[in-house]
Amino acid sequence: IRSGALKRAANHRAGNGFVRADYVRRIDGILATFAADRAAGPTGWPTSSGLDTQRPVFVVGMPRSGTTLVEQILASHPRVHGRGETDDVTDIAGPARVIDELATALTRAIEELTRPVDAIKHQAKTVTVGISRSDEGVLDRALVQAVLTAGAARDRLAYRTLKVLADLDPAVAAVTGYIRYSIEGDPTGEHASIAVVDRGGLAREVPSRADHDPRLQGTKRRVAAEREVLVARGRRDGRPVIIVPEVKGGQTTGLTLMHVRFHERLTAPVARSVLVGYDHRYDRLVDWVTETEGTFRDDRLAEVTTLDLLTLPISEVADHWRH
Repeated sequence: IRSGALKRAANHRAGNGFVRADYVRRIDGILATFAADRAAGPTGWPTSSGLDTQRPVFVVGMPRSGTTLVEQILASHPRVHGRGETDDVTDIAGPARVIDELATALTRAIEELTRPVDAIKHQAKTVTVGISRSDEGVLDRALVQAVLTAGAARDRLAYRTLKVLADLDPAVAAVTGYIRYSIEGDPTGEHASIAVVDRGGLAREVPSRADHDPRLQGTKRRVAAEREVLVARGRRDGRPVIIVPEVKGGQTTGLTLMHVRFHERLTAPVARSVLVGYDHRYDRLVDWVTETEGTFRDDRLAEVTTLDLLTLPISEVADHWRH
């Protein structure tokens, strides 16, 4: 009790004492901001479109108040990435300031929803959601959006997976269909199974071995075990596909197989960029060619079809550089 009295006395001397009128004003402001009629109509909060921004959104609350649940709900949307709890904002603002500033900052932010919320300082804990800076320029790529639209959950796609898809995007002329699979069991073991859960586009008419054989094997087993994006050709029809692993807790729980049509050929700079981003194929190709030819000419990348660049064994692609 005595320590609390000393603290109150110190706050009073510093001009930080409790002022009832200020407290009532803050609470009234919050109640007015969160009034039901503000959220009900088209002139209220943007209930459907949301904020047109890629800046982080801070979910603020006291311990055990439900902020983690809010983060998980938001992160279930394919265009939202949950970053988890961090101490970044607490480090920026000292605890002596945050309680006084919290109500003011929240009220101002809610009243001006058309402006990005740059920061909200608080004393307890912060859960950050939104599109991180590392995701900028990745999630907006057409191929990435096609995978998300097919039904792959954003939180099941590792950043490395998204980055590879973004790097492959310039090579893709069109996405023509998809098949999504669920995987049960450990893909590295002998008893994992696979099942079709959804189809779209031309894939509705394309048979899958998983339709009659639940064993996880072949190329799909490789992708599930290695958790890496793979560009391949269908063994029966030769159609190009991109197989995307969906991972939770370090284990592949599903695959999204995208049927695509590649551009016939790419300019040399674009081809190089695609190969750099996918499976280190550019570096491997350069190493293979220079081993026997001494030099590597980037301009010859434009002479090789995109599908061959991405799917043939490196040794066969290298034959295009033989004298």
